[in-house]
Amino acid sequence: MPTVLDYPPALRGTILVVDDAPVDLTLMEGLLSHAGHRVLAAPGGAQALRQVADGPAPDLVMLDVCMPGMDGYQVLERLRSLPASAALPVVFHTALDEAVDEARGLTLGADDYIAKQADPEVKLARVRAQLERARSRRCLSERSSALEAAARMAQHDGLAVLAHLAALRDGETGRHSQRTQAYVAALARRLRTRPRYRAQLGDEQIALLVRSAPLHDLGKIGIADRILFKPGKLDAEEWAVMQSHTLIGADAIERAEREAAHEIPFLRLAKQMARSHHEHWDGSGYPDGLAGEAIPLAARLMAVADVFDALVSARPYKAALPHAEAREVIRGGRGRHFDPVVVDAFEEAYDEFDAIAQRVVDPSPPVGAG
Repeated sequence: MPTVLDYPPALRGTILVVDDAPVDLTLMEGLLSHAGHRVLAAPGGAQALRQVADGPAPDLVMLDVCMPGMDGYQVLERLRSLPASAALPVVFHTALDEAVDEARGLTLGADDYIAKQADPEVKLARVRAQLERARSRRCLSERSSALEAAARMAQHDGLAVLAHLAALRDGETGRHSQRTQAYVAALARRLRTRPRYRAQLGDEQIALLVRSAPLHDLGKIGIADRILFKPGKLDAEEWAVMQSHTLIGADAIERAEREAAHEIPFLRLAKQMARSHHEHWDGSGYPDGLAGEAIPLAARLMAVADVFDALVSARPYKAALPHAEAREVIRGGRGRHFDPVVVDAFEEAYDEFDAIAQRVVDPSPPVGAG
C-alpha cells in the first residue's frame, strides 16, 4: 500500500471525510493519513458544511451518501451552490455500488464515485488523481490570471505612452499630466463631502479617476501637425478637425476595451474624459453638445482641471495667466462652461490648486504650439 514517502508534497492534501458510520470514518482516516494527507472528519452533512464554511476549505471531500438528516446528495447540492465551494472536488465514498447509483452521483456533479468495498490502493490512486486534477486547474487559473494582468498592464502602458506623446505634440510636458491628475483628485475629494456624491467618489473611484486623467487628450496624437502647430487662429475647417481629437481619443480607448478579456474600470472613465471634457454645462460644447448632468462626472472634473492648467501655463503663443486671474475665469464659467457644484469644489480647493501649480512646474519652456 502506498505510504507518505510515495506521495510528493504537492499531492498531499487536506481531505474532509464525511461519514456517519464511526468504523468507516476511522478506517478512511487511517488510510489517508498513512498516505500523508491531513484528514478532517465530520460525522454528518451539517457538520461538513460548517467545516467548509468556517474554513480553511479542504482540498477534497470524501462524502458518504446514506446519512441521516442530510444525505450525501443534499450535501453535494449545497456545496455546489456556494461560491466558496462550487469548484471543490467531491468524491462519493459509499456502500452503494450499483451502476445506477454511480451514474446518479456523477450526474449530480460529483468528481468521482468510489465504493467502500474497493481496494484501498485503488481508493488512494483515485484520490491522488483528483488532487492532481485540482492542482492542474489551480495552476491554469493562476497562469491565466497572470497573463490577463500582464495584458491589462501592457494595454495601460501602451496607452500611457500614447498619452505622453500626445502631450508632447501639443507643446506640453509630463508635468501637465501630473498637475491635472492632482487637480482632479483635489476636486473629487471636495465633492465627495457632499452626500449626493459620497457613494460615487470613494477612495477606489478617486484612484481610478487619477489613473484615467493622463488619457484625456490622447486623441491629439491623431491631429495633423499643420493644425496642431499652427501659431495663429484656426479657421472653421481646421477647428472642426481639432475638435475631432475628442472622438479619436475615445475611439482608441474603446478599441482597447473591446480587446480586453475583462472590463477595465479606469478605461471606462478615461473614455468619458477623452470624449467629453470639452462639453459645456450649458450644452454649447463639443463633440456631442451634452448639457448638465448628461456630461459624465469624470469629464466635468477634468474640464475644470484642464482649463485651469491651460490658463496658468505658458505656451509659445501666450503667456501664463496669474493664478488669481485664472480663478476668476473658472468662477465666471460657473453654470455656463462648468458644473456649478464642481466650481464650488474648485473654490474650496483653490489653495491646493495654487500649491500644485507652483510645486509641479515645467522644467523648461514647452516646445511647439498647440
